[in-house]
Amino acid sequence: MRLWAKWTSVAVITSMLAIFAVVTIAPRTHAQEAGVAPKPQSVAITPDGTKVHVGEKVQFTVVAKDASGAIMPVKVSLWSADPFDIAGTDQSGLVTFHLPGEVTVAAVVAGKTGYAHVTVLVPPPATVEISAPTKVLVVGASAVLTATARSADGKPRDDVAIHWKSKSATIARVDNSGMVTALAPGTAAIEATAGEAAGQANFKVVADSVQKISVQPATASAKTGDVVHFTATPQDAKGAAIKDILTSWSVSGPRGAIYPDGAFVAEAPGTYEITASVGRRSAVASIAVAPRNIERSLEVVGHIPIKNPDGSPTETSEEWVIGKHVYVATIDDKLFLFDVSDPAHPKQLSMLKADARLIDDVSTTPDEKIGVFTRENASTRKNGIVLFDPSDPANIKIISEYTETVTGGVHSAYINTHYIYLNDDATGSLRVIDFQDHKHPKEVARWETDSVSVTIQTIHGLLSSGRFLHDLQVVDGLVYLAYWRDGLVILDVGNGIKGGSPEHPKFVAQYKYNHFELYGNGWLAGTHSVFRYKNYLFVGDEVFPAVFAVEGKGRTPVRGVCHVMDVSDIEHPREVARYEVPEGGVHNFWADNDILYMGDYAGGGRVIDISGELRGDLYAQGREIARIWTGDPGGYVPNITWTWGAQPVDGLIYFNDINSGIWIAKLGAPKYKGSTTAPPLQETTGTQ
Repeated sequence: MRLWAKWTSVAVITSMLAIFAVVTIAPRTHAQEAGVAPKPQSVAITPDGTKVHVGEKVQFTVVAKDASGAIMPVKVSLWSADPFDIAGTDQSGLVTFHLPGEVTVAAVVAGKTGYAHVTVLVPPPATVEISAPTKVLVVGASAVLTATARSADGKPRDDVAIHWKSKSATIARVDNSGMVTALAPGTAAIEATAGEAAGQANFKVVADSVQKISVQPATASAKTGDVVHFTATPQDAKGAAIKDILTSWSVSGPRGAIYPDGAFVAEAPGTYEITASVGRRSAVASIAVAPRNIERSLEVVGHIPIKNPDGSPTETSEEWVIGKHVYVATIDDKLFLFDVSDPAHPKQLSMLKADARLIDDVSTTPDEKIGVFTRENASTRKNGIVLFDPSDPANIKIISEYTETVTGGVHSAYINTHYIYLNDDATGSLRVIDFQDHKHPKEVARWETDSVSVTIQTIHGLLSSGRFLHDLQVVDGLVYLAYWRDGLVILDVGNGIKGGSPEHPKFVAQYKYNHFELYGNGWLAGTHSVFRYKNYLFVGDEVFPAVFAVEGKGRTPVRGVCHVMDVSDIEHPREVARYEVPEGGVHNFWADNDILYMGDYAGGGRVIDISGELRGDLYAQGREIARIWTGDPGGYVPNITWTWGAQPVDGLIYFNDINSGIWIAKLGAPKYKGSTTAPPLQETTGTQ
């Protein structure tokens, strides 16, 4: 990874989103309502309980009544629709519906809130794609086909029934689950339908000339999580190898899986039998799987509670660790700088205040001469980014601001050479800012998906509904975008694969997830964070209740999966593994030296072994090395962990927690005698 690049990610729980969610149901104060008509007894919104289709717009109206039932002539002070990412409203009550799910429309009238509930119907599938492990079958062989139905927007659909049919019943038959059995030589066509949508796959069936199969390795040993590749060689009567025909694989044992390419991985220790079949012939191999046993202790070296000048705790957002300095942003108007030359005794060097209700992201150039932080909810409604000079750590100075095209707010900013890649809250677009002239940064590019969106006005500023870019990373001339409900997007900004540049980003690939199916109704859910490491891209979902309070004092339920994408073929990324803590919710992560460091919100800080090939469920395989509980009695919310992220630097791990600040830790000794552990932490610079 390039030394000047920086990764960061930020939460959907920023005040632009979370406070907006709170506002949708919170009545205004008496002071805010001074001079307004008396508070009504009831507020009714129509239509209520209606069903709409994706893409529709509906005008909602309000009737407020007093205690006697008389209609009151008062105005709506605020309209909202939640979750914001599947529906958005203007302040006349015109709501646009972008995605399927349950939507709550709310209106505040003189301090009294009324609600209407809407079901956005799931659209019918538009296409069906069939994935086949081979195009050639021998007579008597079987193969399992996979059909993926997709909506018109390209999202996969698991909620619809797939119906299979053979158009060549004398050549091959197919059962209700998609298993094809070859019957006679010839060409067979297999069709899969989902509603009105259909797809087709063609196969060539050849005579079975296989007399023998050999499997390699015949026996093997591994640990849970290791991927072992088995190969099968079918031979004819003369002992010659037969190529280009399907081998079917199966496995028996405690809890393991084998893929169509012969790759095996186990979640539980034990002995497994591997069977390879071609037509009427089969052969077996065995593998003994031992526990991974890589757990290590995690020792706390130091702790930095983030506090206001009066000593009260404040909420921490992003951290940036470089050299012996730690920059800490807050869900507030303050940016802190600490000296961690002695990590057991960190010292505050400075505190910078800004016009913002949230400083979401912070980073510096590799030489630490220029820094940047992002703003949301500024009193002037001019958010954007701020460039600062950290050369005198005791007196950080602001150099310049850039707000011209990003007044609505910025979540994430990523420095790469003299460019800053960032997201624009108001339009859901990527912006590229050239800061070669530090005092006069300028926008040089804009890119966005073609999703239908509306810009909605909240009391804290503008927000895009229907299209939302959340996080990004630039590695080797490619920018990886966590595009919320639009999934993963990859652009060429200098790699050369599509002729792109920072000034002219070019589309490379997109991978869509169906968050509605993954998490259901009542959640803010989308693609949130990205991190490239070797041939993998780690892609995290962030999942919160549709309405919650970032500044609340209770526990917020969270969910979220980390998808492991193989990007060896950059134009065709594919999901090969995942990591999910059952009680947690993945947020920010950082990969280095075959280890993934993660903030998992309610799951605390996590350290995961990502050595070797990755397939399947990493959590179930025992790849977790260590964990830390970052709750603290003196935290903003006492004893509740809300771990934001992690960054490894100089043999230490820095975990940042919203409630309790920065935790500095190091990996200790293995918990199991004689165990083979993941590689030790190596010294890093804090940049990529």
